[in-house]
Amino acid sequence: MLARLARIKLGLFHFSRFSRVFLRLRSNAADTVRPLDGVRVLDLTRVLAGPFATMLLGDLGAEVIKVEKPGSGDDTRAWGPPFVGSESVYFLSVNRNKKSVAVNMKHPQGAKVIRELACVSDVLLENFLPGKLSEMGLGPEQLRAANPRLIYCSITGYGQNGPAALKPGYDSILSAVSGMMHITGPEDGEPVRPGVAMTDLATGLYAHGAVMAALLQRHKTGTGSHIDCNLLCSQVSCLSHIAANFLISGKEAKRWGTAHESIVPYQGFRTSDGHIVVAAGNDLQFVRVCQVLGLERLTLELKYKTNKLRVQNRAELLPLLSQRFAQEATCDWLKRFEASGVPVGPINSVQQIFSDPQVKHNDLIQNMEHPTAGAISVPGPAVRYSSFLPLSPTPPPLIGQHTVSVLTGSLRYSQKEVTSLLQSGAVAQSPDV
Repeated sequence: MLARLARIKLGLFHFSRFSRVFLRLRSNAADTVRPLDGVRVLDLTRVLAGPFATMLLGDLGAEVIKVEKPGSGDDTRAWGPPFVGSESVYFLSVNRNKKSVAVNMKHPQGAKVIRELACVSDVLLENFLPGKLSEMGLGPEQLRAANPRLIYCSITGYGQNGPAALKPGYDSILSAVSGMMHITGPEDGEPVRPGVAMTDLATGLYAHGAVMAALLQRHKTGTGSHIDCNLLCSQVSCLSHIAANFLISGKEAKRWGTAHESIVPYQGFRTSDGHIVVAAGNDLQFVRVCQVLGLERLTLELKYKTNKLRVQNRAELLPLLSQRFAQEATCDWLKRFEASGVPVGPINSVQQIFSDPQVKHNDLIQNMEHPTAGAISVPGPAVRYSSFLPLSPTPPPLIGQHTVSVLTGSLRYSQKEVTSLLQSGAVAQSPDV
């Protein structure tokens, strides 16, 4: 083991893979060079926030090694229906561009494998309860002592310390605790959970950005860092102006449905066959809304002259607008509003959004061929870059699909050592490979 680690660590005393990538980027402007080519990410996360973050890093070229529990793997592998064959669609949605190694971290030899992988990785992400990995010898202090350049990103529910630190963190709970549910739902109705796990996804985005910042800092300083990223902080920070309204003026927030508390009209309206959202952000746009609706008389009334007055008199104005919108179909209203200068849009179903010409133009559907599920499609990366072209994605892996190749390739294990680990139960390889 010591000899192998010595061989592995030799490169750490010279240029890291990330430093070499920077030098290569400066001299090679080829479209195939991605920002994180050569960066290795050890992914100990499960469910959504962490896997979403590591998927984004994989999209940028990082080699992502996903560590899963032998047998069951990531929790979301069992979340369904829907399933495609034996594969959970939930898991397939956030795990492209990754390799899977199945390791029992509670087994001494399994924990040793993780320590060795951390020594040859640039980034490690985990979402265990604070202190849990330290008990296994896999905490930030322990792994960064062996690899000072390691960027160790911890994703938790509430943070690394404090009165709630050891509480488990789930999107629905933190959406409630953070105030997100309090401001979501119909006016005078019950609090509503957002239709997608926005607290998890926001945390994944924060973690992805934090890792990128830490990689840039390491390029300047030569040392890694420990990142504390948690669902509570992520969602509270995303309360944005709602939070500022309270902190600055002491104003408590309420639910507005699709409406806006400070702008009128700025909300959804029922049409004869669906819904349309209208966002009149200034007085001129309100006049144009009235013109399109054939309600020019409203523009002459003093109580609707300014947005401040419309907010004060919304209870009288909105029923008049709603009655008119309900008289015609959504597509007819969209045509009427074309070239009006007023932002409008339909409330689309998921089927409708993936039929939308702009979504197709933006290439937001990513197609892959999965080894057992066959042809699958998932939402693709949201950002495009002029400096490089994204490569074809690799499909979400099977549990332990890459265990042997990672052990023999990244850690230079002999076949005899791999066989011993497999027989001990410390690691597992997918039988479908």
